[in-house]
Amino acid sequence: MRKTLSVLAIAGIALTLAACGHNVEQRASTGAITGAVIGGPVGAAAGAAVGTMVSKSVDK
Repeated sequence: MRKTLSVLAIAGIALTLAACGHNVEQRASTGAITGAVIGGPVGAAAGAAVGTMVSKSVDK
Protein backbone atom coordinates (compact mmCIF):
# COMPACT_ATOMS: atom_id res chain seq x y z
CA MET A 1 0.00 0.00 0.00
CA ARG A 2 2.77 2.41 0.89
CA LYS A 3 4.60 1.68 -2.37
CA THR A 4 1.44 2.34 -4.38
CA LEU A 5 0.88 5.68 -2.68
CA SER A 6 4.50 6.64 -3.30
CA VAL A 7 4.23 5.81 -6.99
CA LEU A 8 0.99 7.79 -7.30
CA ALA A 9 2.53 10.80 -5.56
CA ILE A 10 5.59 10.71 -7.79
CA ALA A 11 3.41 10.36 -10.89
CA GLY A 12 1.36 13.38 -9.82
CA ILE A 13 4.49 15.45 -9.30
CA ALA A 14 5.88 14.34 -12.66
CA LEU A 15 2.67 15.29 -14.49
CA THR A 16 2.67 18.67 -12.80
CA LEU A 17 6.28 19.39 -13.72
CA ALA A 18 5.80 18.11 -17.26
CA ALA A 19 3.62 21.14 -17.97
CA CYS A 20 6.35 23.68 -17.16
CA GLY A 21 7.51 25.74 -20.13
CA HIS A 22 6.21 28.04 -22.81
CA ASN A 23 6.48 25.87 -25.92
CA VAL A 24 6.62 22.22 -26.97
CA GLU A 25 10.39 21.88 -26.64
CA GLN A 26 10.51 23.33 -23.15
CA ARG A 27 7.62 21.20 -21.90
CA ALA A 28 9.08 18.04 -23.43
CA SER A 29 12.52 18.69 -21.95
CA THR A 30 11.10 19.46 -18.51
CA GLY A 31 9.10 16.24 -18.67
CA ALA A 32 12.15 14.28 -19.78
CA ILE A 33 14.31 15.65 -16.96
CA THR A 34 11.61 14.92 -14.38
CA GLY A 35 11.11 11.43 -15.76
CA ALA A 36 14.85 10.74 -15.75
CA VAL A 37 15.15 11.73 -12.11
CA ILE A 38 12.21 9.54 -11.12
CA GLY A 39 12.45 6.55 -13.45
CA GLY A 40 15.74 6.56 -15.32
CA PRO A 41 15.87 6.25 -19.11
CA VAL A 42 12.36 4.82 -19.42
CA GLY A 43 11.04 7.64 -17.25
CA ALA A 44 12.80 10.17 -19.45
CA ALA A 45 11.05 8.86 -22.54
CA ALA A 46 7.69 8.78 -20.77
CA GLY A 47 8.20 12.27 -19.36
CA ALA A 48 9.04 13.68 -22.78
CA ALA A 49 5.92 12.08 -24.22
CA VAL A 50 3.75 13.49 -21.44
CA GLY A 51 5.30 16.93 -21.85
CA THR A 52 4.55 16.88 -25.57
CA MET A 53 0.96 15.74 -25.02
CA VAL A 54 0.37 18.39 -22.37
CA SER A 55 1.79 21.01 -24.70
CA LYS A 56 -0.46 20.02 -27.57
CA SER A 57 -3.56 20.16 -25.35
CA VAL A 58 -2.58 23.50 -23.77
CA ASP A 59 -1.63 25.21 -27.04
CA LYS A 60 -5.07 24.67 -28.65
